[in-house]
Amino acid sequence: MRLGRLTILACSLSLASSAAWAAPATTSGSVALALAGVVAPHSALPAREKKAVAAFFAGDSDVPYANKITVTADKVVCRASNVAITSRSCELSFGSRTRTVKGGEANAIFATVALAGVPPDGAAGTNYEALSKLSCTLDPAAIKDKAGGGADCSFEPGN
Repeated sequence: MRLGRLTILACSLSLASSAAWAAPATTSGSVALALAGVVAPHSALPAREKKAVAAFFAGDSDVPYANKITVTADKVVCRASNVAITSRSCELSFGSRTRTVKGGEANAIFATVALAGVPPDGAAGTNYEALSKLSCTLDPAAIKDKAGGGADCSFEPGN
């Protein structure tokens, strides 16, 4: 009887933990700027906004762009093999368009998604980092203030 209750408790905690990871998440500040910075080059943003995001991400807070910038992605799924150690890639989905990146650029996206707090997953020699419904907002005026604000992201961990 006691073993049955412990099993039920363990299963309940496991389900609660899984549900917590599926819940929407947020990040702000430097991590949000980094997440926007690695996704924006592949997005459908206008060239001027991509250039502004790149400048912010490169450390320039005095960018001549005044409007808020929103970087979105439907999904970001990164894989790195722990068997074929040279294999790493990310698929970024923007509506009906999917962009695949490999190598160092994929590694940067993988690491930034992990930095944002997305829990890793893995199976059969592959490590995964994935999120969906990414929406990052950059406020150039707040970034110029250099008070730690101006970048906020929301997303759902997993795919």
